[in-house]
Amino acid sequence: MKNVTNHNGWIKSLLSFFLLFVPQLLAGLLLLLAGYDLNKMSSGTVDLNTMIILEYSMIFFMIIMLYLFMKFIDKQPIIELGFKINGRLKEFNFGLILGFLIMAFAFLFLLSINEIVFVNYSFNLNKILLSIVLFAGVSIFEEVIFRGYLLKNLLESFNPYVALFLSSIFFSLIHGSNPNVTSLGLCNIFLAGFFLGASYVFTKNLWFPIALHFSWNFFQSMFGFKVSGLDSYSIIDFTIPKNNMLNGGEFGFESSYLSIIVLIFGTFIIWNYFKNKNIEKN
Repeated sequence: MKNVTNHNGWIKSLLSFFLLFVPQLLAGLLLLLAGYDLNKMSSGTVDLNTMIILEYSMIFFMIIMLYLFMKFIDKQPIIELGFKINGRLKEFNFGLILGFLIMAFAFLFLLSINEIVFVNYSFNLNKILLSIVLFAGVSIFEEVIFRGYLLKNLLESFNPYVALFLSSIFFSLIHGSNPNVTSLGLCNIFLAGFFLGASYVFTKNLWFPIALHFSWNFFQSMFGFKVSGLDSYSIIDFTIPKNNMLNGGEFGFESSYLSIIVLIFGTFIIWNYFKNKNIEKN
């Protein structure tokens, strides 16, 4: 971890608002002009094809803005946000595996205590591939903004704990309009900001949080949970006997007490793993 040296970092971090909202606005207008009906998105049910086009349109506009910000304001190449790939494959795979293990555990645990009831399963390879494309786009878009630009600049002005706290608040608040959102859900998304950002403090690299974010969302969906209140294709279909704070109800696993435990414990593991790795490297 570097010492605080740039007191303008927090000012640059405010540009993250533009990186987040301007691409969404432009992508939304583009799809409306192309004749897409975006009103369906308010129902909370994900249309994979429409969402993929929207997500990657957002990424396109974000990259343009990011290039301009990095060139003229940060005065650094975009790769400095955390895109260096040398020696990162192991970390990337660690992120993929960790997300899968967490969601498999959550599903099996809630099933074992009858908080969810298995109904059926369906295997649609086309929808699985579309889900991979969608959730890859979501993880890239959000991680580049929240960890790659926002957290990176906050770390230049504040110690890691304050930087993580501030970036996690912003990360939580932008999910405040999601369908069936709860205060516990927003609390857990705040904790997810620490969970996803812990490695970046030590590595300044995005490949682990991108892999973890993707794996968390993708396998959450495949195991039948709603993803931050959004209902997408699932291999497994289950019902919830009664919505409560243990199973997460209509917002999904991210609105459960179990999620709090997983996120805190997971953040502790990630923090210590990358901290020790950083010590060994130095």
